[in-house]
Amino acid sequence: MESKHVLFERRDRVALITVNRPDRMNAIDPATSAELLRAFEAFRDDDALWAAVLTGAGDRAFSAGADLVAMAAASARGEAPDLRVPFGGITRKFDCWKPIVAAINGHCLAGGLELALCCDIRIAAGHAQFGLPEVTRAIIPGAGGTQRLLRAIPSAAAMQLLLTGGRFDAQWALRVGLVSEVVAADRLLPRALEIADEICRNGPLAVRAAKEAALRGRETTIEEGLRIENEKGREVIATADAREGPRAFAEKRAPRYEGR
Repeated sequence: MESKHVLFERRDRVALITVNRPDRMNAIDPATSAELLRAFEAFRDDDALWAAVLTGAGDRAFSAGADLVAMAAASARGEAPDLRVPFGGITRKFDCWKPIVAAINGHCLAGGLELALCCDIRIAAGHAQFGLPEVTRAIIPGAGGTQRLLRAIPSAAAMQLLLTGGRFDAQWALRVGLVSEVVAADRLLPRALEIADEICRNGPLAVRAAKEAALRGRETTIEEGLRIENEKGREVIATADAREGPRAFAEKRAPRYEGR
């Protein structure tokens, strides 16, 4: 996949997607958003890929958010904002039941944090910084931050981050559950890939069904969530992989899942 600002690498069954603008702190302009969308669509639609890792190039930033320099230049030229693709490609109107791991390697601010919130698992380097500074510029997060943050962490912590516009370190993010692990910078990408590989050892259809049931159920009542869980469970139990799992256990060998 040809791309100027987003790298797409296959590592066995894992797609490694990298925002590649280190000179701009991996800030995201409309072209980068379009490239991210293409990369994630390629991942979603490829049956050979079972998990993805998203990160930023270099060690300074996962993403500092929107490219304000590019926005100012476009405004000076009289160009209207390009709204054809959601910010970051996947912050709106993008359903993907394959798991995505974020490897947060530095500043994760504004739209960068909103992009990370679209991922299922977030791992941070020890020097990572988190924040939604939009209110300090008299605007609000516009790529899902006001909605996803309160679904990801406790309300008081979310509101502190959202309303102060301040920056918070990786240990704070770990304490409130915004990330699940904090590791040394040189261990960040290897650890994220380890988690993706661990996921890929499981039945892929079961993993996707579990993610779908969990996320769809989160938005509804417990009764409706249980109905969704039962529906996805019936679908999965009828697959060849669901027969392979118990068979491999009985035969004391590693299962050979094929996604069917």
